[in-house]
Amino acid sequence: MPRQKSTHVDDPRAVGERLRVAREAAGLSQRQLAFTGCSPAYISRIESGDRIPSLQLLRELGRRLGISEDYLATGSDPRERETHVLGAEVALRLGDLELAESLYTTVLEESSGDAERAVARAGFGEIAFRRSEPRLAIDHFEAAIELSGSETLDPDVADSLGRTYTMMGELESAIGVFERGLEDAEADDDVLRAVQFMVLLGQALIDAGDFDRAAELLGRALAIGKDFQSPGVRARLYWTQSRLRAERNEPEPAARYARAALEVLRTIEDTYRTGRAHQLLAHIELDRGRVEEALGTLEEGRPLLEAAGSPVERAQYRLEEARALAKLGRKEEAAALAMQISGIIVDAHPEDAARSYATLAEVYEEMEDRGRARELTELAADLLRSDNPNRYAAGKPAP
Repeated sequence: MPRQKSTHVDDPRAVGERLRVAREAAGLSQRQLAFTGCSPAYISRIESGDRIPSLQLLRELGRRLGISEDYLATGSDPRERETHVLGAEVALRLGDLELAESLYTTVLEESSGDAERAVARAGFGEIAFRRSEPRLAIDHFEAAIELSGSETLDPDVADSLGRTYTMMGELESAIGVFERGLEDAEADDDVLRAVQFMVLLGQALIDAGDFDRAAELLGRALAIGKDFQSPGVRARLYWTQSRLRAERNEPEPAARYARAALEVLRTIEDTYRTGRAHQLLAHIELDRGRVEEALGTLEEGRPLLEAAGSPVERAQYRLEEARALAKLGRKEEAAALAMQISGIIVDAHPEDAARSYATLAEVYEEMEDRGRARELTELAADLLRSDNPNRYAAGKPAP
């Protein structure tokens, strides 16, 4: 507890919480925020409510975070809604859906215009997607686009809407969203946005099995965007190249790009997508026969997706673990895990469920239970709608 009474802050713990949310929203660690006279350890004590910083110290912290000392001290600031949005985005990245929902609700209730309402609806859409409620997510994302009042699509909202369409098996709708966004960006000569939509469209084309068009588009995107400073853009470029190379049976470059995506994602502390990157890399390593490496990658990434993923996504992640265990001859462990998974993926969208059953069939084949493997293969075939299912598409959105 603080050693002295406050005369300039409302509550030490509230000050600490506001500082923590603002720091994480800015993408800074305690060490990165520290400066002479304010060590990382002291920042930690402020954030825990154990120390009351002076107004001078709050002023410097606020300057470095782009917020006012008054906001840090008392929570009073005209940009408070913006801080709620940043806090909600951080909560989403860290998988805290309840906190994100609470903050977006506050933004919606206190909004002063359609732009802020659009941000809140997009946030609700992302939360619904993470909770495996795709129809609700689509409603929120489409409302966000309508509220924005602009013909210019936001790449992040378009990405989320497209991923949700894909989850529902409506791949053509996703492709249409991304094609529209790319056309708008190129018409506006907005190079960054154009690259973002090239990547999104490339991913959808991979899902559709149009690898030649995807390769041409992603080659352009990589040539233009490889020197961009945005870690999010670079991670998506590497991720999509990894998927394309894997589909073209080029395991070495596929693994190299997957590792590059993972390294970039680690720098921005995006729990959800970092967990998915572990899953993609492990899948590739299993296909390369590097089973021990794949299992280690999965064990490292599992806590991330346990915190941030939906029940179906967590089950799909553990499918890769079951594959690895079966290949290592740990049949009892693989069988027990497979049984747990099969009870969860039944609630997935039919195409995702079908691909998951196909992977389970592979597990049982490794365990020489050919009757069960045949049964699951037939179940997968009954569920699949497409003649060209993509084994990397199920449950693997871009970072």
